[in-house]
Amino acid sequence: MPDFFDVHVHSAPSGRPRSADDLTAARNLAAAGYAGGVLKEHCELTVGRAVAASAATGLSIYGGVVLNAPVGGINPYAVESCLHLGGRVVWMPTVDAHAQRSSGWEHPVVCTPTSPEAAYALPPVEGALEKHARRILDLVAAADAVIATGHIGAEEVGWLVTAAREHGVRRVLLTHPGLIVPGLSASRTRELTELGAYAEITSLQYTSGGHSAEELAAFITEVGPQRCVLSSDAGAAGAPGHVEGLAALMEALTAAGLDPGAVQAMAGENPYALVAP
Repeated sequence: MPDFFDVHVHSAPSGRPRSADDLTAARNLAAAGYAGGVLKEHCELTVGRAVAASAATGLSIYGGVVLNAPVGGINPYAVESCLHLGGRVVWMPTVDAHAQRSSGWEHPVVCTPTSPEAAYALPPVEGALEKHARRILDLVAAADAVIATGHIGAEEVGWLVTAAREHGVRRVLLTHPGLIVPGLSASRTRELTELGAYAEITSLQYTSGGHSAEELAAFITEVGPQRCVLSSDAGAAGAPGHVEGLAALMEALTAAGLDPGAVQAMAGENPYALVAP
């Protein structure tokens, strides 16, 4: 199993300034001994970008789609196209999630600067899109791909994880559950991982998200490191890069008392097993 695999790589082009383009980011991962990673962009599908980065570096770089307004929101057509082209991860809305819009946390990514703001929600907050969401879960299950929670709210996350299980989805990622959105407690996160989900802890939570290493270590301990993945969520211009961010998080968690082997598995074995076909 690989030592490092980053499921949350932001690079340019993007809806905000980034520190590296796709190829530079992938080459940085290769130089650091990574097996690969997942390109995530809030504003567009990344499958073609991932194919190019893989071809240039020999790494296992995967793409996906975030269900924000530019792809039609919670849109089964966008998901089916993504998966048909080889995408591995489908994220529920992020910058255009109702929970994100109403959280008071102004996200720095802007996908459609002159258009009216969109705000998508799942049950139990909003039932109108349930049919589309369930169709998406069927598509993800058929492709044996990953459904990730994005920036939907806590109640929506609970609904999605339960529905994913009902539809036969084997791979579920709770997107930074301890961050402002969705703001899940460790105990609630553990309940959801017991249904088969993995919980993501990002370097951004440590470097600029206001979470101490001790807080993150306690969160991981309660959830169980075997159901956690570490990622960078890095790539903002002027901030630590993907490799530097994840290395800082791993070092801090080890210093906070987590077993070094468990930390290594959360950065490599667990995320790779979650995403790789």
